[in-house]
Amino acid sequence: MQGDHQIYQMINSKSISMYKVIYPGFAGILILLLAIAGVAQGQTVTLDYYFNHESHHTADGDQRYHYLWEDHANTGFSIWGNSFKQLGMTLRTLETAPTEVNLKGTSIYIIVDPDNSKESPQPNYILEKDAVNISKWVKAGGILVMMANDSANVELPHLNILAGKFGLHFNNDLQNHVIDDAHFNDGTAIITDMGIFKTATKVFLKDVCSIQLTGEAKAVLKSANGAVIACKTRYGKGTVFAVGDPWLYNEYVNGRLTTGFENDKAAADLALWLKKQIP
Repeated sequence: MQGDHQIYQMINSKSISMYKVIYPGFAGILILLLAIAGVAQGQTVTLDYYFNHESHHTADGDQRYHYLWEDHANTGFSIWGNSFKQLGMTLRTLETAPTEVNLKGTSIYIIVDPDNSKESPQPNYILEKDAVNISKWVKAGGILVMMANDSANVELPHLNILAGKFGLHFNNDLQNHVIDDAHFNDGTAIITDMGIFKTATKVFLKDVCSIQLTGEAKAVLKSANGAVIACKTRYGKGTVFAVGDPWLYNEYVNGRLTTGFENDKAAADLALWLKKQIP
């Protein structure tokens, strides 16, 4: 890995241009080595399938659903996943508890809507050992995304064991409540960090929980009443992004929103910002 990193640092556009002139055949080898070195640096986005393990009964038996890379229905994350793939990143899933070994090679780790007992008969709660493993990984340079939900649809107490490692706390409340499609504007969020959302100017978040901040954490999105509903913070060499809702699943980035909302742009903006945080 160290050798690959040195190759990656040595090979750049100037050296490739030079070798195209002096050694035309070797330029292609340099480009190949550059690509291999880029993969070796671990540009991988891992989506948790362990804490979120919902299923529903269909004619074909019980099927996994909700916030899956491969789900192209409204409930899936396929559109946001494409935002990462367009940046040259690799998508991965983690079906087991996060350990040092299981997180190896992951650049960005996304935990979304951990199950409560209503969603799973035997939910995998985030335990102290899981929080320790994840926080160590972040401290070493990992990028963590935590996506909660309104308290009726997520298991907040154990999620807060992890959030507390970074000075964050998901509150048991309801922000940006939207009654129906005729009241979409009630889901308008206030963008407070233009450094992340460089192209999206108006975004929608429905029925979210707020986040209490301490330490160096900073608000990224707020509700109409000023409550923090998304934030960011640094932790060691790594970065944490937290939001009070699964938010960027297909239902709200595929054009179902009324004119003016730009969740599709927000999904691409966030993917790019997360990638840029990788050490």
